[in-house]
Amino acid sequence: MASSPCGSTNFDSGLEIKTRSVEQTLIPLVSQITTLINHKDKPKKSERTLAAIHRVGQAVSVAVGRFVSVGEAIAAENHELKDEMGQACFEARRAGDAIAQLTDVGSATPPQSDARLTVFSDRTGMVKAARLLLSSVTKVLVLADRIVIKQIITSRNKVLVTLDHLERVSTFQEFVQIFSQFGNEMVEFAHLTGDRQNDLKDEKKKARMAAARAVLEKCTMMLLTASKTCLRHPDCESARINKDAVFHRMRCALEQVIEIVTEARSCGESKMLPASIYNGIKDFKSGVEYLRENLYSMSPQSLTGQLEALVERTEDFTDSAYTSHEQRQAILGLCQLARQDAQQLVHAWVEAQSVHAKEAPEAMEVVILKTCQSITDLRRELHKVAVGRASDLLRVQGEQLPLRTLKAAGAEGNLEAVSEYSRKLTEQKEQLVETCRLLCHVSGTEPLEITCIHAEETFHVIGPQIISAAQTLALHPSSKIAKENLEVFCEAWESQLCDMALLLREINDVFEGRRGDKRPYLSLPRPGEQTSMAKLGLELRLLSSDVDAEVEKWGEEQEHDIARQSQSLASMAYNMYLFTRGEGLLKTTLDLFHQAEVSAHFTQNCKRMRVFFHYSEDTLD
Repeated sequence: MASSPCGSTNFDSGLEIKTRSVEQTLIPLVSQITTLINHKDKPKKSERTLAAIHRVGQAVSVAVGRFVSVGEAIAAENHELKDEMGQACFEARRAGDAIAQLTDVGSATPPQSDARLTVFSDRTGMVKAARLLLSSVTKVLVLADRIVIKQIITSRNKVLVTLDHLERVSTFQEFVQIFSQFGNEMVEFAHLTGDRQNDLKDEKKKARMAAARAVLEKCTMMLLTASKTCLRHPDCESARINKDAVFHRMRCALEQVIEIVTEARSCGESKMLPASIYNGIKDFKSGVEYLRENLYSMSPQSLTGQLEALVERTEDFTDSAYTSHEQRQAILGLCQLARQDAQQLVHAWVEAQSVHAKEAPEAMEVVILKTCQSITDLRRELHKVAVGRASDLLRVQGEQLPLRTLKAAGAEGNLEAVSEYSRKLTEQKEQLVETCRLLCHVSGTEPLEITCIHAEETFHVIGPQIISAAQTLALHPSSKIAKENLEVFCEAWESQLCDMALLLREINDVFEGRRGDKRPYLSLPRPGEQTSMAKLGLELRLLSSDVDAEVEKWGEEQEHDIARQSQSLASMAYNMYLFTRGEGLLKTTLDLFHQAEVSAHFTQNCKRMRVFFHYSEDTLD
């Protein structure tokens, strides 16, 4: 813990706190120690005050004792932490006992008439004990946190092993069995990583974790249908390509989660975020404004070099085929104006330095204001271009024309039409990818930059996957599983468009100064309920998928009662999940609870169906 809120006293534990739960656990202890330390500032105390101090000291000692007992139990169950945890617990107990002794007024001399009792004659001892206590307790918490990390790693390893088995299955019956296990393991992993994501203090890590978990969430359903399609059509090359891409993306996302929780550095994630124009403008303005206080903080060459690097990044906008002529000219004009103002600033700056001025003269102050204004105008224009293009694209994508035509062409078995509409989807995909890159430049915060990069990567990957799924359907137009597979990938595309719309709103919020104003889904009355419902939604979605997979063994008869029930459950579960994201048909908590009651009845039926399925000898037709 770098420092504590203990007035001017600084307790350094030498350990960095990375999670909110550890930090929140330490706050009461820091508060109690603060009370004890601050009371030393007035050496003479009333009897009542001394009794209060004594109670605080004893409370600290008792709390530390209970805390240490938990730490020792953790050490007993985790042999690899036994020595470190044992030493940290020993130090914590010793420090707690020392504080209890230092605050023990039982042996103090009774007050004489108007005299006052004194306590804490050993101030150095109290500060030393406080330092040791905070350091050792923090270490116990950090060591305990390693157990959480170990649980996530263990869960990931189980998922990877099952994922390997799923990739190699050759029969539908084997797939159903393994996918059921995989679903359970993914739910466990989702719970652990969701809790970890919420606990992280670093907002960039939280954003990266959210991106990786979003990939796993969407890919789980893609994996189901892509694998079923491959099993139904084992000789279809496009089906195999489709499936391989899903498995590869899931493995990459699993690896990213582990890199975040362990702070590992891999070739893929050690790279820095791409330099954004927003950060370039922010750094440039800070440098210009700092000249008011220090004319010698940097050289004129470094300032003009910063500006040129920033202008070079605007080429992502001006070189784009989708930027209009008017927009391009406006950006180039503002870049030129910023150069002119910066040049005037350099002249005024050099002149001020030549007379050994200690602060910016009035003439230079005017040019500083002009330079900051011109660079702000450039940022505003770039924001308008990026956000305007994204809004236009989302309106076009809302019509879903390429997806509808691809589905229709595939269902008709028209490979030529699939090829034609695939080119149109590819063009839209490229526009979306480029637009995400532009949004990254103007996003305003590093977490939003990470989200923009995630959106860019998602569109880049899902576009070709939709095309391969459409090709498979065109080759097998009567295949219901191939049709379902294409639908799932199209849903993932549409879901990412919804995420992009939310991202766009957040970027606008930051630009307009509303950063931090969270907009919770107001139908959810209590904090935390949305997270719980999201987990429930994933569990129900996976359960319904499990049942849906097993129903395949019943053949193609759509009127079968079991098939109808499983499809209803899938629809209800997905609607409940969409509610947690602020999407879908359910609009109020009442709608959600009603749907939950209905789905609970269906879930019981599903459990009975699973038992029945174990006695079925039917195989895939």
